[in-house]
Amino acid sequence: MSEYMLVLILSISVPLVLSFYPPLKIYRNIKGLFYSIGLILLIFGFWDIFATWRSHWYFNPEGVWPIRIANLPLEEVLFFVVIPFCCIFTWEVINYIKLRIK
Repeated sequence: MSEYMLVLILSISVPLVLSFYPPLKIYRNIKGLFYSIGLILLIFGFWDIFATWRSHWYFNPEGVWPIRIANLPLEEVLFFVVIPFCCIFTWEVINYIKLRIK
């Protein structure tokens, strides 16, 4: 397993499990969640494709899996799904805590 994939799995594990805690209501607007993550994936995915195409940066083949989507390693594509989900989860947890404190 690549180190990049391991970091993604560790990043998503707690938010994914806790997102099913009913009072958090992470999935109350599932459509908005998908739109938000999709927009990030679209914008930054194209930017990443362009940057690698222009050789602004590259991905060391020894550090990522050989599976590629639009010439990006699978880990890089998943990054644009996992990290926005973690951010939205954190936002919802903070809002939940703020309401509980009042």
